[in-house]
Amino acid sequence: MADNTENQLDILPHQRDETTVGNYFVSNYPPFSQWSMQGVGDALGQLECNASAATPMGLYLHIPFCRKRCHFCYFRVYTDKNKEDIRQYLDAMIEEVSLLAAKPFVSKRRLKFIYFGGGTPSYLSARQLEYLVAGLQQALPWDDVKEVTFECEPGTLNEGKLAAIRSLGVTRLSLGVENFDDHVLRTNNRAHESKEIYRAYEWAQSVGFPQVNIDLIAGMVGETEENWQKCVDETIKLKPDAVTIYQMEIPYNTTVFQQMQGNHVDVAPVADWPTKRRWVSDAFDSLEASGYTVASAYTAVRHPENTEFVYRDALWNGADMFGVGVSSFGYLAGVHYQNQAHMAPYISAIEDKSFPIYRALRTTREEQLIRQFVLKLKLGQIDSGAFMDEFGVNVIDRWRDVLKTYENEGMIEIKGDQIKLTRSGLLQVDRLLHGFFLPQHRGIRYT
Repeated sequence: MADNTENQLDILPHQRDETTVGNYFVSNYPPFSQWSMQGVGDALGQLECNASAATPMGLYLHIPFCRKRCHFCYFRVYTDKNKEDIRQYLDAMIEEVSLLAAKPFVSKRRLKFIYFGGGTPSYLSARQLEYLVAGLQQALPWDDVKEVTFECEPGTLNEGKLAAIRSLGVTRLSLGVENFDDHVLRTNNRAHESKEIYRAYEWAQSVGFPQVNIDLIAGMVGETEENWQKCVDETIKLKPDAVTIYQMEIPYNTTVFQQMQGNHVDVAPVADWPTKRRWVSDAFDSLEASGYTVASAYTAVRHPENTEFVYRDALWNGADMFGVGVSSFGYLAGVHYQNQAHMAPYISAIEDKSFPIYRALRTTREEQLIRQFVLKLKLGQIDSGAFMDEFGVNVIDRWRDVLKTYENEGMIEIKGDQIKLTRSGLLQVDRLLHGFFLPQHRGIRYT
C-alpha cells in the first residue's frame, strides 16, 4: 500500500473562523464528488457476486417527505406529495428491496440493522408505515435485526403513531428537536413548535422505546448564548438515553446559501466555528456533570454500558449497506453507490425492474483503509493494532507527519498503539480528517 505522506504538511486543511458555504461534516470517503456514472457497472456487478457471510448487512431507507423544508436542509425532500404519490413511492421501495433480495450478494444473508432516515419518516401515517414494513419484511426478513433506528419530527407524532412505530420493531427513536425556542425554530423554517417536543417525548417514554435520542444543532440562525444554554438545560431535564449535537454547516443546496447568494455575501448568518465548538464543549461539560459520557464527536450517552449504535459502528467498520429510496447511498464490499437523486427517474427505473443507481465508485484497498480510519477517529480514540490486523498497515507510521502536527497543535495524544483526540481535536475532527485524505481528494468539493 502506497505511502502518501510526502508533502502532506503543506496541504493540511485550513479553515476560516466564519461559517461559509460548503460541506463540513465528513460522512464518507472518498468524497461524493468522485463518484460517477462510469462506476455504476461496478455496483451492479457487485450485486452479482457472493458476499462474505461474516460481513454485517443493513438497510438505509430514505423517506423524503416533510411538512416543511428547513432552511439548512441539504437532503432530498418533498413537501408537495399527496397520498397517491406516497403510496407509489412506498411500492417502489418495496420493489427495490425485492430486486436486491434476489441477487447473489444478498440472498442467504440476514439483515443486522435498519435505519429509517429522511426527510421525515414520521411524516408517514401509522397505516402507511405498517404497509411499508410488511412489504419490506416479506421481501427481506428482519428476523436477525439487532437495531432499527427511526428519525422523527416532533410535530408529526401522536401517542397512537408512536405505539405503532414501536410495534414495528423500532429500537432507537431519534427526535429531531434541534432547538427548544419557537423563534429560532420558525427562523430556520422548522415545522414543529417547542410544545410539541415535550408532548412527543412524554409519549415516546410511555410507549417504552429501548433508546430515545435527542438531536440538537449548535449555531442555528438566530441562536444566542442564552438560547443555547437553555437548549442544553432542557435536554438534561428530559434525561434522554443519548444526545447528538451537530455544528451548523451551510452546504450548497440549502435555502440559507440561496439567501447568501441573493445578498451577495459569503459569510453565513450563523455562529462562527470557534463559537459553535465552544457551545458543544459547554454542552458536553454540562452533560458529563449530569452523568453522561461523551461517546463520539457528536454524541453523549447516559448509560454507555447499555447503549449501542449498531448502525454507526457497523457502517464505520465496513459493513455492507443498501441505500433504498431516492438519493440513498449504499456500500457493497468496497463499492460506493447512490440512487437517482430525483423522484421521477427513481420511480421509472423501479417500474422497469432495474436498479435506480446513477453514480458509484469502486474503492481501492487503500481508500477503504482511509475511510475506516477517518470515520472511526470520530469516536475519539483509535487502536492502531486493529488496523494492522485488518489492513496490515501501521497507521501511526503511515500518517506520522500528520499525526505529529496535530499532536503539536494539541489535537491528539499518542500513547503506545493508541491515538486519542483531545477535547479540542474532538470538537473539530471533521476539519482534521482531510489531513488523512489522499492528495487528489484534498481541496476539492466534497459533494
